[in-house]
Amino acid sequence: MGCNTMRLLFFGDITGRQGRIAIKNYLALRNSNSETKPDFVIANIENASHGFGLTKKNYEDLNVAGIDCFTSGNHIWDKRDIFEYIETAENLLRPINYPDGTKGVGARVFKVNGEKLAVINALGRVFMPPMDSPWQVVVEEIKKLQTEGVQHVFVDFHAEATAEKICFSKYLAKEFNNEEYALVKGFFGTHTHVQTADEKIYDGMAYITDAGFCGTEDSVIGMEFATSLKRLSTSLPERYEIAEASIAQINGVEVLFDRTSATQIKRINLIVDNSKNESEVNVGTGG
Repeated sequence: MGCNTMRLLFFGDITGRQGRIAIKNYLALRNSNSETKPDFVIANIENASHGFGLTKKNYEDLNVAGIDCFTSGNHIWDKRDIFEYIETAENLLRPINYPDGTKGVGARVFKVNGEKLAVINALGRVFMPPMDSPWQVVVEEIKKLQTEGVQHVFVDFHAEATAEKICFSKYLAKEFNNEEYALVKGFFGTHTHVQTADEKIYDGMAYITDAGFCGTEDSVIGMEFATSLKRLSTSLPERYEIAEASIAQINGVEVLFDRTSATQIKRINLIVDNSKNESEVNVGTGG
């Protein structure tokens, strides 16, 4: 890579214990090799603790695994202790378009290789709980970041509808990117747990509709099959149970970017065996 090129990893929703194990092992291997070591790592963690929310213990555990910024979504509040530590968790985000007065923050600025990089987390509104307009809130935040000298902005848009994700990404690209310089260098959809095969770069922005999820592969988007079947086939309020089989998938994207734009995006789509030793996990980035 050129001296000004940086490597960013973004992981879709880490789901349960198997997702946490897979990510920790994978990052340990990536960080042990100077040719694959990322400059910055973002992971969505709204499902990291038994599939719903994030406990303080799991936050602290993942914090030392090499994740630089934690994004989330509508499940961020599912574990009660989040209200006790979210104000002091220096690299944890909740969606920025929650109403004023909500605990936590929706954007943070990090210093990476001497440059200012910002991460913004937002919730969509189509087929989602009522929320403030991301179109207004995110644009206002990016304009503020511009005045603070931020050079790179990455967005985790936690949303259900494909059209909303595509349209919002194009809107931000038209507002803040041009042929000479792209401020918004990455826009990554999350929430559905199903990785899309539409990764691309346009207007200097790396884009994917949904990054997927990290967790048990033989599952219903991370949940155990039997309880999912009962709930979905009967419409009864059966509680979802997290899947625990050790064969896990790792979904995300790897992005290369320089001072002016994103230059490359590759999907990460791996199947790993968590029962094996870390050294046996393949760190290749699937196509």
